[in-house]
Amino acid sequence: MSLGKFIISRAFIIQFILALILVAAILYATLQGLNNYTRHGISYPVPNLTGLTVDEALASTQANKLKIEIIDSVYNKKFEPGTVVDQQPVANSNVKENRTIFLTVNSSEPEKVILPRLTDISFRQAQVLIETSGLFIGNISYQPSEYNDLVLDILQDSVPVSTGDKLVKGTSIDLIVGRSKGNLKTPLPNLTGFSIEDALATLTAAKLNQGVLIYDDTFTTAEDSLSAKVWKQFPNPKFVTKVELGSSVDIWLSANQEKIDNAFEK
Repeated sequence: MSLGKFIISRAFIIQFILALILVAAILYATLQGLNNYTRHGISYPVPNLTGLTVDEALASTQANKLKIEIIDSVYNKKFEPGTVVDQQPVANSNVKENRTIFLTVNSSEPEKVILPRLTDISFRQAQVLIETSGLFIGNISYQPSEYNDLVLDILQDSVPVSTGDKLVKGTSIDLIVGRSKGNLKTPLPNLTGFSIEDALATLTAAKLNQGVLIYDDTFTTAEDSLSAKVWKQFPNPKFVTKVELGSSVDIWLSANQEKIDNAFEK
């Protein structure tokens, strides 16, 4: 039989069709295998685990074919001890099966830090060490000393504390600073438009103290404090340019942007 006749023969056509079927079957099996291996298109929602105990979080993630791993612990007084305060990935994300959700759990006791050596160094040096340690500067007071601007003593709730003492992270300590001359003055910063955090940080940098915080009637929810800004202060920097070191500054706060804008214009 000639080649031309064989090509158009029935046997060739059957073999050709079988070959096509075999190739198609191999391709299909390969694609199905890859699909099953990667579980393409199949994802599971990440449940909201915040506020749950570890056991509750485990049950919730297992029901969604996920895993959990605790990677950190912090202290947050808004949560019960042993409950989840943070998670990654966040709730409502879509992830693959068996994905690990990393949890931060609330510890039963506040985190404590060791108080660094703060006496016999300058106020600026002490400020950096305090902030690095996770503490805050509270009240600043001055007393006569032959060494100006030197930290003489540290107090917490009017009780002296010493280098090496363990204090709750995030708390404030009071500083007693030396002043070699009487009636030393510092420029009074204008806090208008500042958030409360920025205002207090500015006062500390100027070696001044927070006085009374006065909130107006625009504060109806806790969220309002996030947008609160200073609209008034006493002493008023338009009339008083310098005040004595350690003086207190009273602050008025509002969540009304128009009120804050008007304060700039006055």
